Amino acid sequence: MAIDAPRKLDQAPPSKSSAQQTKSVDWLKVSLIAIVLLYLALILFIPAINVFVQAFGRGLGPFLHTFTERTFINAVRLTLIMAAISVPLNTLFGLCAAWAIARNKRFPGRALLISIIDLPFSVSPVVAGLMIVLLYGRNGWFGPFLEANNIKIIFAVPGMVLATMFVSLPFVAREVIPVLEEIGTEQEEAAKTLGATEWQTFWRVILPSIKWGVLYGVILTNARAMGEFGAVAVVSGNIVGRTQTLPLFVEEAYKQYNTPGAYTAAVLLACLAVVTMVSKALLEHRTSGRSRVGH
Repeated sequence: MAIDAPRKLDQAPPSKSSAQQTKSVDWLKVSLIAIVLLYLALILFIPAINVFVQAFGRGLGPFLHTFTERTFINAVRLTLIMAAISVPLNTLFGLCAAWAIARNKRFPGRALLISIIDLPFSVSPVVAGLMIVLLYGRNGWFGPFLEANNIKIIFAVPGMVLATMFVSLPFVAREVIPVLEEIGTEQEEAAKTLGATEWQTFWRVILPSIKWGVLYGVILTNARAMGEFGAVAVVSGNIVGRTQTLPLFVEEAYKQYNTPGAYTAAVLLACLAVVTMVSKALLEHRTSGRSRVGH
């Protein structure tokens, strides 16, 4: 009997029943979900819905009329130019940087290179625009040389491209680095053993393995490039018809009481965000499916 006493104590029922515990956990889950949904509704869903309501509130005519305005067309064209220049250049830089970081675990300046890549995440876009002005402006470091050679950077397309490239710099590199580290070097070493050149190894071995990471980074880079406001606003001067991108057009149109034009441009940018999210979700589903098949 003395031996069985501890066993009976261990089997004593808890102070709170399992049903009550399950009920409390369910209430906790419901409360957390309700808080999250309320938070998202206040800062995301309601403002986004309001943009569409305001854009189509006066009918389809004013909405479509904005697409015929010269200033709107120029803003869309300049936004596409920013993306067409900055996305390929940042993709090329991202691939080179990712290769250097992932394939060389120890080299002088590795930590510094990683910090520089992450710099746009921590620096305000307005500060980035100001840094470009301090370098290439009339009174900047390179200002006298540029002015003497009649080269215009600030308040022109080159300065806007530099600002766009800065804010969208990290995405490709940050998406490709973990992919390169995960696949390792076995396939590359096998290709070189079979006589493949560096270029053949890249195109036929490395690129197929990292293509989804590259595409994922390109999508994020493009979205950031087309939606950037702060840095571009500082270096562009927001000259209507000349240095005004689509986000700047939204601000200027709203200030000039052109609310249909402002909300139409906002809808276009919102559609870009939706396309980005859908593409991101499809790529995540595709890559997760491939990883499950691999395992």
